[in-house]
Amino acid sequence: MGNLHSVAKAVAHLGVQGQIIQEISPEYDALILPGVGAFDPAMRQLQERNLVRPIRRWIGENKPFLGICLGLQLLFTNSEEGCEPGLGIIPGTVQEIHPTPGHPIPHMGWNQLQFTQPECPLWRNLPPSAWVYFVHSYHGVPAEPHAIAATGDYGGQTVTAAIAQGNCLATQFHPEKSGTVGLTILKNWLATCASSLALA
Repeated sequence: MGNLHSVAKAVAHLGVQGQIIQEISPEYDALILPGVGAFDPAMRQLQERNLVRPIRRWIGENKPFLGICLGLQLLFTNSEEGCEPGLGIIPGTVQEIHPTPGHPIPHMGWNQLQFTQPECPLWRNLPPSAWVYFVHSYHGVPAEPHAIAATGDYGGQTVTAAIAQGNCLATQFHPEKSGTVGLTILKNWLATCASSLALA
């Protein structure tokens, strides 16, 4: 949904050849679910392409997975934005961010990360309070806060910026649009993929 090619280009820039796929094969090494747009149309796309069960199985087997922006939100049980059920990997609800004076919705632009899981592999070699690029009006609120790997502040509201649960990692921000910091995050994720494959 929307940012497939920009993510593929960023990964290729780091020396890894990815494929934009229509189905999930157990032969693949790692899976990225990127997306921009609305929750319900995205879930319907996954349903129509028979990808819901394969994605759940992939994550359930603890294989390397990265969700980006809408790809993070789809991991949740449901969303205030629509009525379709989410993938249900992360128990919780995707909630609307409320506008405040000087902070309109969508939350669009650069913002700083606050690491709530400092040891998360995505954050290796990053400066404290690294700047990344966001475009969103909703954010995931997990039932178990320990799933949150980073947060951001927007108009006094704490928004979920990333989650980490085993090999299931996801960012609300766009690493492919976040310059050197974003490339470092993608490089870190690819390194975790290589480590997982070496242990398999």
